[in-house]
Amino acid sequence: MDPLFDFTGKVALVTGGSRGLGYQMVKAFAERGADVIIASRKLENCEAVAEECRALGVKALAISAHVGKWPECDRLIEEAYAAFGRVDILVNNAGMSPRCPSHEVSEALFDSVLNLNFKGPFRLASQIGKRMFDAGSGCIINVTSSGSLMPLPQVVPYGSSKAALNAMSLSFAHEYAPHVRVNTLSPGAFKTDIVQAWPDKGEGPIPTPRGVAAEPKDIITAALFLASPASVNVTGTLVRCDGGQH
Repeated sequence: MDPLFDFTGKVALVTGGSRGLGYQMVKAFAERGADVIIASRKLENCEAVAEECRALGVKALAISAHVGKWPECDRLIEEAYAAFGRVDILVNNAGMSPRCPSHEVSEALFDSVLNLNFKGPFRLASQIGKRMFDAGSGCIINVTSSGSLMPLPQVVPYGSSKAALNAMSLSFAHEYAPHVRVNTLSPGAFKTDIVQAWPDKGEGPIPTPRGVAAEPKDIITAALFLASPASVNVTGTLVRCDGGQH
């Protein structure tokens, strides 16, 4: 294994890690030797992924948590540190993007989107980031979206919350320097189970220079780079992995 991408001895915590891109990232870290913590709302789904990772010879912990709620974020942190004593890599991946005409967005929907996409990641990054800083090393990756950088009607709370995540990453990169690197990963369209909701099931062309929706493997390589010593001089950066969408 390339030593730059050998995560043996590291502990990676991925929110929204039981499905979609989060699942792919959990498996990628585990395949490269990292012990992993899988967090999402449904424990049985997390445990299924944990079993897959244990079969690879690494330790894996499944935790049910709604990371849009600070008490559950705090419980997640305490359980993670009780089990492993450290978190080396935090990936704030959990999020939601319900489509709704802006004039019909209720306060409850607005709060749900902001809580999951921004409020929870802030809590996890601030609390784990401080622990990483005190320990002398760590890496935080905040998964945002091309929707944070371009106008998207009918998903305004989503795009705005992801834009806030972009700003948060840069601020934390300065606050927890030099020991903790904090970066933003901004995917465009990619094919996970979400494509089943698309009219063309993800098979049609899209208006980007690359012309097609990405496979998950095309996104997780960027996450592996940001988590690895290969990116030792990369912090406070937004990495677009969107096929040239903008």
